[in-house]
Amino acid sequence: MDLVAALLKPAAYPEPTGTVKLIQTHISWVFITAAFAYKVKKPVDLGFLNFTTLRRRHHYLQEELTLNRRLCPEIYLEVLPITLKRGGLRVGGRGQPVDYALKMVRLPQDCMMDEVADRGELSRAHLDRIIARLVPFYQQAATGPRINKYGEPAIITYNHEENFSRTENLAGALFPRELFAEIRGFARSFLTRHRALFAKRIKEGRIRDCHGDLHMKNICLADGVYIFDCIEFNPRFRYGDVAADIDFLAMDLDFHGWRDLSRYFVERFAAASGDPELLKMLDFYKCYRAYVRGKIHAFTAQDMEQPQEVRDQAKKTARAYFDLAGEYADAGARWAA
Repeated sequence: MDLVAALLKPAAYPEPTGTVKLIQTHISWVFITAAFAYKVKKPVDLGFLNFTTLRRRHHYLQEELTLNRRLCPEIYLEVLPITLKRGGLRVGGRGQPVDYALKMVRLPQDCMMDEVADRGELSRAHLDRIIARLVPFYQQAATGPRINKYGEPAIITYNHEENFSRTENLAGALFPRELFAEIRGFARSFLTRHRALFAKRIKEGRIRDCHGDLHMKNICLADGVYIFDCIEFNPRFRYGDVAADIDFLAMDLDFHGWRDLSRYFVERFAAASGDPELLKMLDFYKCYRAYVRGKIHAFTAQDMEQPQEVRDQAKKTARAYFDLAGEYADAGARWAA
């Protein structure tokens, strides 16, 4: 049975709903009903994640539930089986699971941070609310020897080189080879020249079990601040320097044309968290985050399941992120010199 087609039917859900809307990424399908959102993982293996078995998909949905309850306990509800009943698929209930879905409260789309920003309504007050939510989150986040190793240059280098190896074939086609060389050269140089700074970050307890995907589409500015959809599929992308998380959102603010608010955000967070040296990592981690976003949009552009217009837009967006990564590489190289 076609899972996606079955879950687009309102009768598949435990609560009444008039319509079902599908949103998909390269790794998930999200089915939006009147009051809830149901996420189902695609059976894909991208190297850095593997959802190819039912057991793996169930496990990582449970991880997603647990980890996201740290910041959104009222939004992340439960993991439900998808079962076959009377010839049709149903979410929840008894029966042999054919797959699983993570049930979440539906958040108002017009309150998503990127949409607030696109309407020109984003303010310092919004960022102050986000900072007030994030500072205690990082203070309480897990740390220690097992997590600290992810702040070491060797693992950070591995993360960067993995990105470069997976995107080198795009250089010359999606973005210039010279830009690829500039970004890679900056990352390698920074990691080599600032080993003492990375060691100090570890010693000061700045390496934490973070969010890992802190950009505007994952923040809702409704009656409260809801920061959702953290990385659950690979701790290597979630464990790391708090600066890497904060600089992700700073980069996204830059990308959307809010550079003044981006600077305000990192400076106020650094002050509120007692971490002035976070600013020394700014261009390095913003470059990394912009490059990762470029890579993800490049994957979407190559996903034949996506409509052509989605793929075309993803290609344009990927190029814009790669260009932004180049700006950070240039600025960071001048600062390091």
